[in-house]
Amino acid sequence: MTLRITRKRGSRSRATLVLEGKVVAEWAALLERECSDLLRSRRAVSLDLAGVSFVDRAGVRALGRVSRRGVEVRCFPGPVACVLEGEGIRVTLGRRS
Repeated sequence: MTLRITRKRGSRSRATLVLEGKVVAEWAALLERECSDLLRSRRAVSLDLAGVSFVDRAGVRALGRVSRRGVEVRCFPGPVACVLEGEGIRVTLGRRS
């Protein structure tokens, strides 16, 4: 199981990380480190989970921690959004085109 994290080019004030694959235990710490590094540079951070197909318990906990630190979590309506919202994580929902 892999997770691909790509930094999307954007504004200086907001960093967006695009996630693809599965947010599972072996990648949760890496995701948190990436978010922490960006937050230390005083940038707003968004996670784009549109390409995420699965999140395990460790992934949910990691996303909850970064969300509480101010990271915006964005994804499409569906199973991933339902799991995160069910765990009390604030999710910004997008629309599929």
